[in-house]
Amino acid sequence: MKIPLTLVVFFFSFLGFSQQKQLEFYQTDWGRQISWDAFCEKTKAAGYDGIETWFPKNEESQTELKVALIKYGLKVGFLNGTNKSLPFEESLKKYTEHFKTLIAWKPAYINCHTGNDFFTFEQNKAFIEAANSIAKENNIPIYHETHRGRFSYNLPDTQNYLSAIPDLKLTLDISHWMVVHESLLQSQNEELEEIINRSHHIHARVGHAEGPQVNNPEAPEWKKAVDRHMNIWETVIRKQWQAKDVFTITTEFGPADYMPTLPYTQLPVADQWKANVYMMKLLKERFDLK
Repeated sequence: MKIPLTLVVFFFSFLGFSQQKQLEFYQTDWGRQISWDAFCEKTKAAGYDGIETWFPKNEESQTELKVALIKYGLKVGFLNGTNKSLPFEESLKKYTEHFKTLIAWKPAYINCHTGNDFFTFEQNKAFIEAANSIAKENNIPIYHETHRGRFSYNLPDTQNYLSAIPDLKLTLDISHWMVVHESLLQSQNEELEEIINRSHHIHARVGHAEGPQVNNPEAPEWKKAVDRHMNIWETVIRKQWQAKDVFTITTEFGPADYMPTLPYTQLPVADQWKANVYMMKLLKERFDLK
């Protein structure tokens, strides 16, 4: 018998988990155009617990980031990714080696853009298993994001990997699947059950049937999409709260041109920072958190 997603949410709410558990919010630095110090100051002032970023390429930027994180008391979640422009063996080597650099910083977690939608099942599996092995060796959470262009670019294929790899842990960015499947996945609650069970981090961006990012999550025309995402996220969070006290979320609305822009001027139609803070506020209100 299928149990409606709304009933699952209600059941977990009834248990009262939100009174004892916590959410940690991370701000994306995607599109950042200010210094690390200014960005971290702004992030802390907005109420975030940390930032999510790719590792800086040069030593000066690395030093500036470390100083800013300490100064403003912020945590960091790093990204790691498969270089799709390289042959499989070379890409796997670089992907694996880069974990050493990231782990040395003791991040809160590492979120991975893993594999390639043109790699074979076994090739993508090699990336996942390499990351999972490193996670166990170093006792650090490593998650694999549901993302277009990667092994996890759609729901059915991701289910196959979950079946084959018992310790595969996901970052759920379901906005990608909304556009891939051209729907809000309203009829796929049963298919989403194992995805929800294996999701340990969330990217809080709202997608829709024709794109991975609505232009402004506050606009009333997107209420249906926002509500659908919020219901799925709440089910994930309450599920994971059964096993751990803290669940991490990255607000990840992107800049222009990921954010829709006006023709000719290329001006973004909404404020990226405001959209991300709005999503954090919405989630805090949902769980009655200050």
